[in-house]
Amino acid sequence: QVQLVESGGGLVQAGGSLTLSCAASGNIFSINAMGWYRQAPGKQRELVAQINFGGSTKYADSVKGRFTISRDDAKNTVSLQMNSLKLEDTAVYYCNAILRVTRTPGWSDYWGQGTQVTVSS
Repeated sequence: QVQLVESGGGLVQAGGSLTLSCAASGNIFSINAMGWYRQAPGKQRELVAQINFGGSTKYADSVKGRFTISRDDAKNTVSLQMNSLKLEDTAVYYCNAILRVTRTPGWSDYWGQGTQVTVSS
């Protein structure tokens, strides 16, 4: 069994910063990529940022230059540093990992429970 546990959400004023963290644990054989998605009320879940095993990153256009994703492969953790937060960044943020479970073939998607980020004016 695999668990993704997020932390770091909360309430912040526009222009402020927050850091989200996510730790993956369980019978993990290998992690291909980890990332963050978000879902605002009435909207579809969207990719915010992702980092793969080789360290390559991709970001949604709306967060480029403001958010930075990083990972610690030794600890199976991923973090999202969010700066210059805007009202439109308000959403539930979900940690995602594409990984292989021990003694199980193939890659699978796993999700955290979500953490609320609210940006106020």
